[in-house]
Amino acid sequence: MDRNDTEFSTLYRRHSADVLRFAFWLCGHRADAEDIAAETFARAYAGADTLRAESAKAYLLTITRNLVLERQRRHRPNDELDDNTLDESATPERHADAAQSVRRTLTALATLSAPDRAALLLTSHDDLDYRAIALLLGLSLPAVKVRIHRARLRLASALEKSS
Repeated sequence: MDRNDTEFSTLYRRHSADVLRFAFWLCGHRADAEDIAAETFARAYAGADTLRAESAKAYLLTITRNLVLERQRRHRPNDELDDNTLDESATPERHADAAQSVRRTLTALATLSAPDRAALLLTSHDDLDYRAIALLLGLSLPAVKVRIHRARLRLASALEKSS
């Protein structure tokens, strides 16, 4: 294994969970998210010569987002919930409640536009700051702030309607 492979292995270990989680929240299906995460790292590896450590996470999440959008253009979104996303140690009642909560959240997220959903997930699940999100989505900083604020309001409204 040469130096580039070692560096890429470190990059994979550091960011693979974030990429998989982001893909799952965008597409809502674990198997698809795993495929998208694998393709993300394959594409990143192909472009590893231009990859900079300080922007690696944003670069990976951009690839992930683009792959999800590509897949959604080709296929109708699949809102199936995979049992692997739930805590297997929970009681049957808690398992059912958690499954229902995840379904409600995925359904509510699906009501948001793809850019709004991506911006909201990047800030809430991946802890990226507004500037990083603006660069990742190709938007101005004020536009990102407005988009995230409105997405939060729409998500809260959709969750309230579903309960």
